[in-house]
Amino acid sequence: MAVNTRHSQIIDLLRKNDKAVSGSQLSKETGVSRQIIVQDITSLREKGYPILSTPKGYLLDHSQNVKRVFKCYHTVDDTEKELNLIVDLGAEVKDVFIYHKIYNEIHAKLCISSRKDVNDFCDKIKSGESNPLMSATGGYHYHTVVAKDLETMDMVESALRENGFLAQLTEYEPEELTNVDW
Repeated sequence: MAVNTRHSQIIDLLRKNDKAVSGSQLSKETGVSRQIIVQDITSLREKGYPILSTPKGYLLDHSQNVKRVFKCYHTVDDTEKELNLIVDLGAEVKDVFIYHKIYNEIHAKLCISSRKDVNDFCDKIKSGESNPLMSATGGYHYHTVVAKDLETMDMVESALRENGFLAQLTEYEPEELTNVDW
């Protein structure tokens, strides 16, 4: 089973259960060792899933905000549409960053949480003051997005996918991209 498929399965299992799910149960359900499950949980936490460890197993903490990194691709002209999709669903765009083959990760703080923030940001881009980071990578970039819950985050992901803004990782990009904790 591919890592991303297994991660999705783990999250689905945790979402369906109000009580903690043991590492042994997750291991059995996904067909991997408990040690792999421990590594998967660490990876999922790094991706922004609020997973708690308890003596009885793992569970999703619904009291925390959810953070997720999305790799996106579009033209500069679609920036406003992309950002409005996110904020209209009630999420915040914490940053934008690119993964450059030579320079690695280059981050910029955004903290965009409303249409006004989107308009202000896009006005600066349109003014010619500077080029967006994605210009250095042909339109590819990443956003760290924060939402109040998993349902909102999943809606953001679906909206980005439906509008053709999500992009696949390439072979030179690390599977687990880091991001700045703003």
